[in-house]
Amino acid sequence: MSMKLIRIKDVMDRTGLARSTVYKYISLGQFPQSIKLGTRAVAWVESEIETWICESIERRDEKAL
Repeated sequence: MSMKLIRIKDVMDRTGLARSTVYKYISLGQFPQSIKLGTRAVAWVESEIETWICESIERRDEKAL
């Protein structure tokens, strides 16, 4: 299985969230955890971010019913 890692800029671009909001949601357990790549570098699994986006859309649609 191939997994692509994406950096914070890509996460922000895809979700529309600010950096501080991404980390706030992580601390609240509401966003996928990052993967430590080095002493100052982290990334996220692309598919986990895509799943989070899809789940957010589903929650929105359920509220609209």
